[in-house]
Amino acid sequence: MNDVEGDLGLLRGRLLQWLMNDALPIWWSVGADKTGGGFHEAIDHAGEPIIADRRARVQARQIFTYAVARDMGWSGPAHEAMTHGLDYFLGRYRRPDGLFCNALTVDGKPAEAAPYLYEQAFALLAMATAHGVENRTPELVPVAEQLLERLLSERRGHAGGFTGFVDDAVYQSDPHMHLFETALAWEEISSDPRWSRLADELAELCLARFITKDRGILLEYFDSSWAPAAGDMGRLVWPGHQFEWAGLLERWALSRGRDDVRKVARRLYRIGADHGIDAKRGVAVFELTDEMVVNDPKARLWAQAEWLKAAIILARSETDAATRLSYLADAAAGARSLLCFLQTPVGGLWRDKLTGEGEWIDEPAPASSFYHIIDSLRVLAAWQADPSKSGRPKM
Repeated sequence: MNDVEGDLGLLRGRLLQWLMNDALPIWWSVGADKTGGGFHEAIDHAGEPIIADRRARVQARQIFTYAVARDMGWSGPAHEAMTHGLDYFLGRYRRPDGLFCNALTVDGKPAEAAPYLYEQAFALLAMATAHGVENRTPELVPVAEQLLERLLSERRGHAGGFTGFVDDAVYQSDPHMHLFETALAWEEISSDPRWSRLADELAELCLARFITKDRGILLEYFDSSWAPAAGDMGRLVWPGHQFEWAGLLERWALSRGRDDVRKVARRLYRIGADHGIDAKRGVAVFELTDEMVVNDPKARLWAQAEWLKAAIILARSETDAATRLSYLADAAAGARSLLCFLQTPVGGLWRDKLTGEGEWIDEPAPASSFYHIIDSLRVLAAWQADPSKSGRPKM
């Protein structure tokens, strides 16, 4: 084992110890609402839950988190936590039409806005992950299939993709990324060919519309024809999403034998790594312009996790030894960056935002970040167990 792999192994040990001994316990003991059901949106840095409206994505992500924890062998009550979340989520967020509402208010009323695509993607991902680790077929598969059918039949965009955004006039690549992730998860555990067809459709949409033809940059915001949105909004680039899409496209390309797409994935990764990392702070920044100029130097926790995860995913199938070592060195840098966000007064929590000046923004730890953290650590854990199989483990 070389120095880079040894360093990454030590970082892996620290991160997994934090996950198993601190994070998973506190987000169950404090982060779960044992009386009313479901999970709280956040925990403050005194270790107290925040009472607030509850977004559907947070419930789905916490279900995902404890399903993955069970898959990773956590000795705590992973099954109980996952089931606690599922019962609340399916019972309170699912609408009569099979879609999921975006949020519940503090008094338990569904949000009035039309269901967002983002929330539907995470509802499907939560069900795929829970079904994959415990084979809850009678309960979850029909629910997921009904939701999929509603999306396919009623939420189609006229130029491809799907509708359902916060602003109906501004189309986004981000929810499609998570729907792509979901389709890949379901195709691993389901014989329904619609999941693979959906994954193929979304991959091709990304390649054709989300990534610029000239420089291979993935954009965030579009109009309904999938042209970049007008003005500055259409020029925004998120390094964290360059990493996230890179990992997903690599997985899809390997399963389809698409070496051309593997090159695209590596190009996306390089954009994030070459232009989106602040060397002084050692973190991935939040936002660039399409000219590769930093537009928002704030660093978000989730981008650090996606940097780590993408580097490991690309390293796993790299045949050139020097390039593979470079990815692993990047993974170690991402792991160190992630660790910085996890240094908090109460163990198992995190900081979410670091300013451009290197100051932490004082705010509670958002539960939504746990999905990014545990998925990156699952990939890292698998790399150490078997470097040749360091992608997303089969659910």
